[in-house]
Amino acid sequence: MGLALVAPAGAQTMVRLAAAADLEPVLPPVLAEFQQQTGIRAEVTYKASAMLTAQILNGAPFDLFLSADLGFPERLIAAGLANSAAPVTYAKGTLVLWERKDTHLPPPSLALLRDRNLRRLAIANPERAPYGRAAVAALKSLKLYAALEPRLATAENISQAAQFAESANAQAGLISLTSALTPELASSGRYFVIPRDLYPPIEQGAVIVNKAQNGAAARKLLDFLLSPPVQAELAKRGLTPVH
Repeated sequence: MGLALVAPAGAQTMVRLAAAADLEPVLPPVLAEFQQQTGIRAEVTYKASAMLTAQILNGAPFDLFLSADLGFPERLIAAGLANSAAPVTYAKGTLVLWERKDTHLPPPSLALLRDRNLRRLAIANPERAPYGRAAVAALKSLKLYAALEPRLATAENISQAAQFAESANAQAGLISLTSALTPELASSGRYFVIPRDLYPPIEQGAVIVNKAQNGAAARKLLDFLLSPPVQAELAKRGLTPVH
């Protein structure tokens, strides 16, 4: 995913934001409201959390990192690259099984994962994307991973996993609820919420990078994300609020 600029010309302050791919359907209206209220614009890079972590470790000039888990921000803290003792949890994610309406398979459910006619299942790369790790954990909890591993279509990140399923490169996908609720996927498919006891919680954590050029603006943005109105907006778009 590339850059998405959220600001009119002429804004004076900019936050460089590294955001997990599951946030791509969620953040644009939130950042537009933030810019309207504060005059601070956000320049966003959406990628798998592991890729963003590697970029920050290699000196990429981000101000704020919104990961899809706590582990990747913790790596930055351990490396002395974040100015907090622990990541700030800003939301929790939900894993769903999504399929196109025209697949001629049964509706999405745990039974679908056991269906022999399910020949291609999209997941995000578990080495790079927390939702991919959650998908593998769920399949292992169901004792289906060995059977399904040869049929997995592994995507770079959770947005690409959704694209695989939506474009019929896979018949179904274990993707984020944020992706399943987008207008495109909501109209072309249907989803089933994977029981939360089948995978570790997807706690999404944030850190301000200690070399941030605009650390004060990054703090304002993080506080904005944690505010009750924005938490309510995140809930509408598929993330579980932290309060």
